[in-house]
Amino acid sequence: MSQKGVRMDTAQLDGIRIGRRHLRFDPITDDDATIAAHLEQLSVPALIASVVGITGDPSLLRTAIRPREFIQNEFQGKMTPAELAELRRRALAGVTAWRDAGCPQPRDPSPELIRETMEWINCGPVPDDYAALYAEEMDLAGANPRAIGLAGDAVIPPGFSVLIIGLGEAGLLAALRLQEAGIAFEIIEKNDDVGGTWYENSYPGCRVDVASHFYSYSFTHADQFSDYYARQPELHRYFRALMNEFGIGEHVHWGHEVTRAEWDEDAGRWTVTATAADGTRLTRSATVVFAGVGFLNRPLIPDFPGLERFAGPVFHAAQWDHDVDLTGARVALVGAGASGFQIGPAIVDDVAALAVFQRTPQWMAPNPRYHAAVGDGEHWAMRHLPGYSRWYRFMLMLQSSDKMLDLVRADENWPDFPRTANAASAARREVFVNWITDQLGEDPALMAKVTPNYPPMAKRMLQDNGSWLRCLRRDHVELVTDPILGIDETGILTESGHHDTDVIVLATGFRASEMLWPMDIIGRDGVSIADWWDGKPAAYNGISVPGFPNFFIFSGPGTGLAHAGSVMFMTECQMRYAGAALQTLIEGGHRSIEPSEAAYHRYRDRLQTEISALMWGHPSIEHSWYKAADGNVYVLSPWRSVDYWTMTGAVDPDDHVLNGAHR
Repeated sequence: MSQKGVRMDTAQLDGIRIGRRHLRFDPITDDDATIAAHLEQLSVPALIASVVGITGDPSLLRTAIRPREFIQNEFQGKMTPAELAELRRRALAGVTAWRDAGCPQPRDPSPELIRETMEWINCGPVPDDYAALYAEEMDLAGANPRAIGLAGDAVIPPGFSVLIIGLGEAGLLAALRLQEAGIAFEIIEKNDDVGGTWYENSYPGCRVDVASHFYSYSFTHADQFSDYYARQPELHRYFRALMNEFGIGEHVHWGHEVTRAEWDEDAGRWTVTATAADGTRLTRSATVVFAGVGFLNRPLIPDFPGLERFAGPVFHAAQWDHDVDLTGARVALVGAGASGFQIGPAIVDDVAALAVFQRTPQWMAPNPRYHAAVGDGEHWAMRHLPGYSRWYRFMLMLQSSDKMLDLVRADENWPDFPRTANAASAARREVFVNWITDQLGEDPALMAKVTPNYPPMAKRMLQDNGSWLRCLRRDHVELVTDPILGIDETGILTESGHHDTDVIVLATGFRASEMLWPMDIIGRDGVSIADWWDGKPAAYNGISVPGFPNFFIFSGPGTGLAHAGSVMFMTECQMRYAGAALQTLIEGGHRSIEPSEAAYHRYRDRLQTEISALMWGHPSIEHSWYKAADGNVYVLSPWRSVDYWTMTGAVDPDDHVLNGAHR
């Protein structure tokens, strides 16, 4: 790890700055007819927003034709075909005029024009705090607002360094931001490649359930993905391409798993120990540690009686054995949550028989784009129309950020409680039940098995284009809903009988509430973070813990999303806060930073108070990975995205302790 005694100058940084990369575009050379054909495939609101940005002329926003309604998974503003055609005609004139002028770089839009465009798409006012958030997220001026904002004359102390544990999406983000700021860093990664969960989870059908163009870094160009909901191989390639482009791999110790990190108060440094598969130990020292391991990376293997007796292959979905050929096999799929929901339809055509073992059904959100490919027109627009991809991302974010949170707000006086949580919950339940009924109306027995008796969003929502219920209706598929009693050499025993099988796939989730396990994180005075938490993990802003100086957790306690949104937005917020903490250390000449115990407890108590008002932890919700062993919820964020963005925007000096001053 290099030693820094002076700041890196601008010339050195030019090759690693993130800058305006998300705003790049290729000039248009197509003829009018080709352009018109592409425009037919686009989201017209995003198209108009792009043309307004290209021309600087807001008149398109001020006509009688405008979006009528902004709703989930709909991208045309509920306008009529005639209205859409007229707006496309006007957009075509603007695009071809810009092409004929040589595709000049558009001027940076004014804040007033951005706000007007937001509200035109939204069909109504956008509050000030949301407008500021969305403007930063789109970054239409290329200001790179989430960079670590070291002052121009800042001097990085000799030996100052950051060690990143894990090179998933959070670790890669941290590395990119540290490199951009000229801060020395290294990474320890237990796998032999980048990607974290998107490297490890390679099961058939694996894909995101957040739209790809929002489930991506805000500073990357959006024309990356073949599908609206990217499949695992493409996401892994996305992360690997960024790693290679910026040379991050040169900083990585591959194939080493961190077992221990210990703070040395006298030295003001962390000592981190890792072990390779062959037993080789690696010991490193750093000023700061970023834990980018997440909480969905340690498979949960249920303690089924007799599991070890089964004679055939058994593997967890996150540890898929690609050497096992499922063709013509009888497969038991244990679990019908997020992973099982994807695996079943992906393997159903290959297997001789599929038995799906379901403890509780999941709510499904109808989404026709869930398996759809991005059309040629949208690829063209994202490459050639400045701002189109940014405004499309805005629409995704606006749809998914916070609008679902009220669905899980518990109203115990509601007559239908707890089957539904409140009036909005009941209305959404009706939509989802109709989606099931439309597919299974002639099979009431199966319909009863797949219809949840808890409120929508109280457990993880799944995206669906009809593939799950089509899978369950196949003649060679059986949905088993009685409990598993045990396993023997040839299959699975339930109350309804013995189910013969050749292969058992465990789609049984992760040890989500066991944050940072199995690492030993030892802070000041030899206190381990596991003992500090005592089974109730918490962190200030979900990121830092008193007594563990210069230690920052990504996707930490209280940051998981269960009301839509993108985890990558959350980690960008966390990196913003961690970067501000590094800035405080470097510019202030401090050796350590941590939250005060008072701030930590205040934040923890406020978060738990908010969680208690939501359905996720309600006693009526069974078999939920959101809940810890004690029945409480420690992994989820109850905050609106705009609130979390605000919380993590800066380091509040009143909430932090520098240089262990509280001792």
